[in-house]
Amino acid sequence: MIYALIAAVLVAVDQLVKYLVMTRIPLGEHVPFIPCILDLTYVTNTGAAFSIFSEHTWVLALVSLAMSIVLALALWRGLFKHPLGRLTLTLLLAGAVGNLIDRAFRGFVVDMFNVLFMNFAVFNVADICVVVGGIAAGIYYIFLMDKLEPHEECGHDNADADR
Repeated sequence: MIYALIAAVLVAVDQLVKYLVMTRIPLGEHVPFIPCILDLTYVTNTGAAFSIFSEHTWVLALVSLAMSIVLALALWRGLFKHPLGRLTLTLLLAGAVGNLIDRAFRGFVVDMFNVLFMNFAVFNVADICVVVGGIAAGIYYIFLMDKLEPHEECGHDNADADR
């Protein structure tokens, strides 16, 4: 299935970038990436976005595991039939799995992208997948699903409609 391959590639990219940052940048240090826009800064996060729930890494790991299972099942069972809808689920799955790997094997998530032109949380590739996938899934569900998904009949007998 192409979507499993896409998710696997995104998880691999996430883990590769995290590995490179951990092995090449000292913890807490930064290197310029895109001048005046983005630095690579090696930080760890035991919580979620903006370090919320930082004392509950195991809860976040369980939530990531549960969401990974739900998203994988949604893809496998064809919750969305259209490729765009399936891609949104794939992005969400890749992000959940990428950060789940960190929480399960490291006890924290490795973050590295530090936006310089505004005060924002440092984030990683998995976070990008979750945010882009979440926004895209919301847009798909609200605005596109009725147009792009095949409509199934509810199983009503046509004879009932004549009454």
